[in-house]
Amino acid sequence: MKIRLLFIIISLFIFSSEVVSQNEPSKKVLKLKDKAKECLKNQQFDQATKYLDKIFELDNTYAEAYLLQGDIYNVTLQSDKAADYYNKAISLMENPKPILYFITASEELKVGRYEAAQKNLQTYLSKTSPDPLVTNDVRRGLENCAFGIEALKNPVDFNPINMGQNVNSELDEYLVTITADEMELIFTLRRPRNNNTACAFCLFEEDFYYCGKKDGEWQSRQPMAYPINSNHNEGAQAISPDGKYFFYTLCNADQGYGSCDLYWSRRIGSRWSRPRNLGEPVNTGKWESQPSMSPNGKTIYFSSNRPGGHGGFDLWKCEMIEEGVFTIPENLGPAINTELDETAPFIHADGRTLYFVSDGWPGMGGRDIFYSSLLPNNTWSEPINLGYPVNTPMDELNIFINAQGTIAYFATDKEGGYGGMDIYYFELDENYRPTPVTYMKGKIRDAETLEPLEASVELVDLITSQVVTSTTSDPQTGEFLACIITGTNVLLNVNHPDYPFYSENFQLEKSYTNLEPYFKNISLQKAEVGSTFILRNIFFDFAKSDLQKESGVELDNLVDYLKKNPTINIEIGGHTDNQGGDEYNLNLSLDRAKSVYNYLIRKDIPASRLSYKGYGKNSPIAPNDTEEGRAINRRTEFKIVSR
Repeated sequence: MKIRLLFIIISLFIFSSEVVSQNEPSKKVLKLKDKAKECLKNQQFDQATKYLDKIFELDNTYAEAYLLQGDIYNVTLQSDKAADYYNKAISLMENPKPILYFITASEELKVGRYEAAQKNLQTYLSKTSPDPLVTNDVRRGLENCAFGIEALKNPVDFNPINMGQNVNSELDEYLVTITADEMELIFTLRRPRNNNTACAFCLFEEDFYYCGKKDGEWQSRQPMAYPINSNHNEGAQAISPDGKYFFYTLCNADQGYGSCDLYWSRRIGSRWSRPRNLGEPVNTGKWESQPSMSPNGKTIYFSSNRPGGHGGFDLWKCEMIEEGVFTIPENLGPAINTELDETAPFIHADGRTLYFVSDGWPGMGGRDIFYSSLLPNNTWSEPINLGYPVNTPMDELNIFINAQGTIAYFATDKEGGYGGMDIYYFELDENYRPTPVTYMKGKIRDAETLEPLEASVELVDLITSQVVTSTTSDPQTGEFLACIITGTNVLLNVNHPDYPFYSENFQLEKSYTNLEPYFKNISLQKAEVGSTFILRNIFFDFAKSDLQKESGVELDNLVDYLKKNPTINIEIGGHTDNQGGDEYNLNLSLDRAKSVYNYLIRKDIPASRLSYKGYGKNSPIAPNDTEEGRAINRRTEFKIVSR
């Protein structure tokens, strides 16, 4: 609960002067009590405790002494002991003020004493009408008690494993992110300041470290080089699933907008570009932090206390419409955000499962981890708590889920680590997993020269026509990585301004069974006269020439290519397998080619630039003795006839 200071002020300056004990204290006890109160006001907690210990020796029934000792434990964040002493004080009072039950319950909630906290909150309500200042806290406290009681009865599977000394140390390591292929890990490390630390009042400095994986093992961590690491505090980072973009938080920088701002950098080869501030309208004079990038390569989620939200810190999103250009941020709304704080968003590689930290939804009492799914109507489902013991009465920091949706990474200072906060991983309970994601990885190059190419790579859901993954290949190496969501029918589309587009189709099983990633090198062929290009995402009804709806994405790509290259004329060619008679196959292939021709005409491509032809079964590109080969032969192509 967020009114700890109010509790202390009330207890110190109201309760202490109005407590009615079962026995009248002696003058010596009263004198010791006054000294303890004065020490407490001056934050001399050890000395105050000494005076109180003397009171307990003289009179162990003096309620105000227990109340004051509870205040000391309250302000020093020892909630378990604070609750014990407050309860003892209540037991010794003839008529405790109702607010004391509320204060006691708040301390019990912090240490997971849910049944005791529930009882004290109910007693508070039975004795008075809730003070307007604490009405919401009482309601939220009762919700958390009910949730906590059930969560303790039904714990989720949870076996955290320390990531070892190549990642962790005696310092604090936290906020881990991992690429979709799980070959690179980046985290924030908190270390003591040195002579180069820019923040004059900071005792510590945050930097980024990374680990690569070799032969299935994480290698020794290394600091990220300049210009990512600097003499400022860098933290709360996100690497895009394809590993191309790095977003992070930088606070109180000279070039910033105030408080904490979001920055971005792009990987080129083995180096990161100079970081750039996202600028307006994303960054403001308020706190913008904790970014996470969706696999579509465009949507960035983050937390901010900017105006226009629903509470303290809210979750927001913006779109990168082109590299370095961002839209006005949009609040995720009351389906996600509450009157309290929502932080640490993590959008999974499926692009539709959002994990975040909140103290506004019912939970274990502190800041818990929740998840919500993006529904088909673009609204968010009601957040679900990940349960105990993933969540505890303490504040949780964040969570990161691998692309397969099976392993979660988080940081904790639990006993048995290397010191401070360490990074752990655990197998995520099946009830809280996102949609599994695999990936395609490879290189794009020129078919003739074999030189690497920088090309855009998109994966489009053929049912919704929505881009689910977007990335670019590296300009120096041609390498790319693109996430693929299971249970979808997707089109792979590779575009380069100097080449006709390349396409392919992937239909992935709905139930994930350790689906292996795809490794594919793609060679782009230039648009020479006579060159032929297969349209792999043109679909027809069985034994008919009617175009299926899913063909629209591929056909619109062809329309776009022809409009951008107005001098190119093409022939649409239809092909079949060897099943059926010659005349039947020839007519079917001709009709299918004509259907594509007509579609292009309807999209304002001049008929003078187009022709069509049916080849039947006469030009196979694979053996017809297997179903796989026959499927390859049933195809639609376009051929460059002039330019």
